[in-house]
Amino acid sequence: MYQEKVVLCGASAYNQRFYLNEDFSALPESVRDELKIMCVLYVQDVGGILTLEFDEEGNLNLHTEAEENDFSYDEIGSVLKIREIQRTKRELLESLELFYRVFFLQEKTE
Repeated sequence: MYQEKVVLCGASAYNQRFYLNEDFSALPESVRDELKIMCVLYVQDVGGILTLEFDEEGNLNLHTEAEENDFSYDEIGSVLKIREIQRTKRELLESLELFYRVFFLQEKTE
C-alpha cells in the first residue's frame, strides 16, 4: 500500500507550526497531543525541523534538519534530544509502529 516514507507528524522552528498527517486522525487524542508536545518541545530546545516518518518496513524514524545558514540550530543538542526522546518515549514509539504495521501495511499480529 505504502512504498515510500510516510510522515506521521512534524514541527518547525522556522514557521512555528506543528503538522499531523490527516491519515492518522484515528489516533487517540491523547496520543496526538503527546506527539505535538514532543515535537514542539524539540524544536523549541534545538531549532530546525523534526519529522517522524515511517519507512517501508513500518519503522518509525525521527528525522531532523536545519536550514543551511541556521547558526542557532544545535547539532549536538539534536542528537542528545533524539536519544532522550527514543529512551523516554519508547513505549509510545513502539505502539505507533505497531499501529502503522497493522492498519496501514495490513500486517497480521500474533
